[in-house]
Amino acid sequence: MSIVISKKRAKEINLTCFGEVLWDCFYSGKRLGGAPLNMCFRFNSLGLKAHMISAVGNDELGQALLSEINEKGLSTELIYVHESKPTSIVEVVLDKNGSAQYQIVTDTAWDNISLTEQIRSTVKNTDIFVFGSLIARTEGSFNTLNQLLADTNFKVFDVNLRAPHYQLEKLVALMNQADFIKLNDDELYEIAKLMGSKYHSLEQNLAFIAKQTHTDYLCVTKGNHGALLSIKGKNYYNSGYHVDVVDTVGAGDSFLGSLIYQLCMESPPQQAINFACAVGAMVAQQQGATPILSHQLINAFIEPQ
Repeated sequence: MSIVISKKRAKEINLTCFGEVLWDCFYSGKRLGGAPLNMCFRFNSLGLKAHMISAVGNDELGQALLSEINEKGLSTELIYVHESKPTSIVEVVLDKNGSAQYQIVTDTAWDNISLTEQIRSTVKNTDIFVFGSLIARTEGSFNTLNQLLADTNFKVFDVNLRAPHYQLEKLVALMNQADFIKLNDDELYEIAKLMGSKYHSLEQNLAFIAKQTHTDYLCVTKGNHGALLSIKGKNYYNSGYHVDVVDTVGAGDSFLGSLIYQLCMESPPQQAINFACAVGAMVAQQQGATPILSHQLINAFIEPQ
């Protein structure tokens, strides 16, 4: 079962990621970050063509960010330089289990992405459009996003709740427009409750959101306990892979990028969720959000000889 809605061969599919690009600042130094950017790297590393739409400031951090993105093989053609807003930074603190807490600076360049004809044209011609919830925290980029959603084909919504940077009304509006919604288990329960769910199980709440938003494709991650993929009411499970966690930053992004990749390749849903959970686990056992993971390494992780 495939999410591909055109008759293109999978390798010809192109994706566009819209949202934040930034520096994640750890005690040990800064690293490239932003959920859409992490996914864009993963798509390209797996063999799909993906574009990144965002903005950086006209400052040293912005120039350094663009330079490093280029060095990693991604185009920066659609990452614009904002003349008055700064490049985004995020202070990241890891606990003893490698889980992250974030302090996100507000009113940055990516909060103010303006709609251009180049952006509109790119999105109109893309097969899959990926966006997250953080981009909706300010009206500038949120308005641009809403205009782009009207022109898109298949829309993937990556929910990342970072208090206090979200509002239920905006989340529901975006879920209602999405064709695919990804959340973690905590986000699922929080949003379902706010939407009026009286259910207690993960499956019931996922079905509740699917019905409320008329969405056929949903996925819930459960940390080291794996994930659940729901396609038109049928559920597929992976119970997770045991690894020594070093750093969870970017693991969920690589998970979603790998899951979308597998579905684009028309892999069976069970194979897709197994592959995605493996990639997420492999990222979590290393430092950094975008380690290079070949198909050979991933397959050997899933089925070691």
